[in-house]
Amino acid sequence: MGISALFAYRGDLIMARAAAGANVPMIMAGSSLIPLESVVEAAPETWFQAYLPGETGKIEALVARVDRAGVGTLVVTADTAVLANRENNVRAGFSTPLRPSMRLAWEGMTHPRWTVNTLLRTLLLHGMPHFENSSAARGAPIISPTVTRDFGAKDHLDWSHLALIRRQWKRTLVIKGIMNPEDARKARDVGADGVIVSNHGGRQLDGAVSPLRVLPEIVDAVGANIPVMMDSGIRRGADVLKAIALGARFVFVGRPFAYAAAVAGEAGVRHAIGILADEVQRNLGLLGLTAIGEVNRGLLRARWGHGLKLVQ
Repeated sequence: MGISALFAYRGDLIMARAAAGANVPMIMAGSSLIPLESVVEAAPETWFQAYLPGETGKIEALVARVDRAGVGTLVVTADTAVLANRENNVRAGFSTPLRPSMRLAWEGMTHPRWTVNTLLRTLLLHGMPHFENSSAARGAPIISPTVTRDFGAKDHLDWSHLALIRRQWKRTLVIKGIMNPEDARKARDVGADGVIVSNHGGRQLDGAVSPLRVLPEIVDAVGANIPVMMDSGIRRGADVLKAIALGARFVFVGRPFAYAAAVAGEAGVRHAIGILADEVQRNLGLLGLTAIGEVNRGLLRARWGHGLKLVQ
């Protein structure tokens, strides 16, 4: 998740360390505020997710930087061709770049723990946060109007650029944001080692279908050739099992860990991981299963208007 150091002190670091302690991977976003080198040093198994323009020079430079940092898995974002109109952000008064305002000042005064422990602590110890990983060089500070330019349209990125990345990148390559079986086949054919079915948490295209609904089609499209993973909307252990039952090999979780980091830092993230793991194990037992490998589509029933239900 981008800008996680804004809602939790050193957010990328604490989530990466908590994930490493639980032996699960964390995907670090290119729109992050801590240098990827620092995060990978603290948690070497961290994945890096790049937001790339369709410009060969910039692509090659960032991929080379990620390679030098020792990242093992590069994730390329495929679902942000243009900037979305995130109406919930507008209603909440949030923008990138951050714009000082009376509302922002009031929220800072009424949330003193965040103001002192995250904002002021960051400014005093590390200075103004910058977008550190959007390109090969350090990006703009979070309050700079040039942020929009740095994260502008990626509408020139195409499959030829992914082929270029595949030739340059010798480690694991994953394409994220796949929502169509044909795109999954193209990702496989261009040399991707895996795909992540995702609608970007529902924050991009308004009215986009849920990844859970297209997951079986995508799994069937690529077969056993490459692992299909999924994110967006996962909140409970039962959600994880539904995705696994529909063919996902791995399930990523975002916002719940963001909430945990904001409330209690690294300890909060560890606690949230434990809650989710306990729910998965408990639900397996209630389904009469002893291992995650026993989960399959036969456990699911569709109820009109109520989504998918697990069957004991």
